[in-house]
Amino acid sequence: MNIQNILSGKVSQAMIAVGAPANCEPQVRQSAKAQFGDYQANGMMVVAKSLGMPPRQLAKKVLEQLDLTGIAQKVEIAGPGFINIFLDPVWIASQIDNVLTAPKLGVADVTPQTVVIEYSAPNVAKEMHVGHVRSTIIGDAAVRTLEFLGHNVIRANHVGDWGTQFGMLIAFLKKQQNENHEEIALADLEEFYREAKRTYDEDPAFAECARSYVVKLQGGDEYCRKMWKRLVDITMSQNQKIYDCMNVTLTRNDVMGESLYNDMLPGIVADLKAKGLAVESEGATVVFLDEYKNKDGETMGVIIQKKDGGYLYTTTDIACAKYRYETLKADRVLYYIDSRQHQHLMQAWTIVRKAGYIPDSLPLEHHMFGMMLGKDGKPFKTRAGGTIKLTDLLDEAVDRATKLIGEKNPDMPADELQQLAEIVGIGAVKYADLSKSRTTDYIFDWDNMLAFEGNTAPYMQYAYTRVLSVFRKAGIDEHGISGKTRISEEREAALAVRLLQFEEVITQVARDGMPHVMCAYLYDLAGRFSGFYEHCPILNAEDDAIKQSRLRLALLTAKTLKQGLDTLGIQTVERM
Repeated sequence: MNIQNILSGKVSQAMIAVGAPANCEPQVRQSAKAQFGDYQANGMMVVAKSLGMPPRQLAKKVLEQLDLTGIAQKVEIAGPGFINIFLDPVWIASQIDNVLTAPKLGVADVTPQTVVIEYSAPNVAKEMHVGHVRSTIIGDAAVRTLEFLGHNVIRANHVGDWGTQFGMLIAFLKKQQNENHEEIALADLEEFYREAKRTYDEDPAFAECARSYVVKLQGGDEYCRKMWKRLVDITMSQNQKIYDCMNVTLTRNDVMGESLYNDMLPGIVADLKAKGLAVESEGATVVFLDEYKNKDGETMGVIIQKKDGGYLYTTTDIACAKYRYETLKADRVLYYIDSRQHQHLMQAWTIVRKAGYIPDSLPLEHHMFGMMLGKDGKPFKTRAGGTIKLTDLLDEAVDRATKLIGEKNPDMPADELQQLAEIVGIGAVKYADLSKSRTTDYIFDWDNMLAFEGNTAPYMQYAYTRVLSVFRKAGIDEHGISGKTRISEEREAALAVRLLQFEEVITQVARDGMPHVMCAYLYDLAGRFSGFYEHCPILNAEDDAIKQSRLRLALLTAKTLKQGLDTLGIQTVERM
């Protein structure tokens, strides 16, 4: 159910009928203010110019051809040539009835695409920290949204599981004679990492040994591979606990680490040389890209193989894009990576396209995001200036939520309090991130994110339970509702139209990878329900037909809030 599409089709037909080109853009938008109707068509300005007539005159001609019988109650021209469309309450009511019984809240089926989404990407032998929060949360919301629409989504957790540091770690583990390290927790690994690095820096013989292990590992040495796999397993089993705690859909099967592309790298370097794209420069293999210039205006060289034979992140990213097209058969690839990596990705993708590894029709999209800042406006860190571990952050969220809910509900049983605190606390951290435009930096603020008013998870979760309480008070469930929807009050119409815009919103989120658009929609929907609830009595309605109709609007509100929050990975509860 997409009103914008229905109206765009009708307006566009009328525009073509009066001489506009077949590809004209009607620019149908949701109106910002009720006095301008429910929707506005703003496309007359551009088209009138190309036809050489005043926009208002074109709008009049379009209006004569525009057939919105049974859909619009009134259509009028405003200002220099905008067309305001006021929807017919009878039509709105019938669409509510359709959506209530339709699968997926009436959202139309899509032509399924295979979409690969790269997100989260923690490093092996290191604990996840706040720097992984945005990629993990926003990426997972994109996954859930595209899956809901019916696309075949492949989650790619691009884990940092390869590189020279593994030689150092394996050598250090061997030095400790600590091969039976099944019991090592990740916190121990972090300490190991620091110790290994210190030994590497101070002991030349150890450093030499570590370098030889890198070569052995890359050559497939059995002992080194076994040790390496253990390090990966310990890390990922720890990370899986975090994903489960955060209600993130990633599993062990979604790990596609850097090591996956190792075997492709020599062939790619050889092929880029053969194609004349890569050349030798000071012993290294470099691709010079005219599209990128340094400060002095010289063409930038992107190194794909160092003179010692080692490969770089760029080489892996080239292989990655090639693999996602050739092996995973991707129709679209989304990368949820921090904005500081933008130039690096663009350079890798420029090489991928020049080499013809993927067709022009395959979009590679960098859905970049800004940083998480503390209240001081600087990168979010511990008081001592260290990196905040993700487990600590999530534990604090649950502790704060437990205190908050416990104060309001002193008699709540401990197990119920714990479960509710996890849903509210983790939801608050996720929603605080998702509700801000991902391209900007945002301030991490516990008090704001755990508030029960404003655009926060606790408010949205509470708003959902408030809608459900109507049904508890009435003593019925959704199967006990009968009749048809009837719309006679202004607030009923305002709520109903917003409910019917769910598909428009979720389509935009899927297209742009901008979950804050869904958050803003759900917050507005909750506000409209509040106004409707206060001014349109439901259980004390003047007759049963009106009561049933208003219960239908309440039911669709509950379903829409729950489904919308689910696409964001935010859990709901039945009562609070």
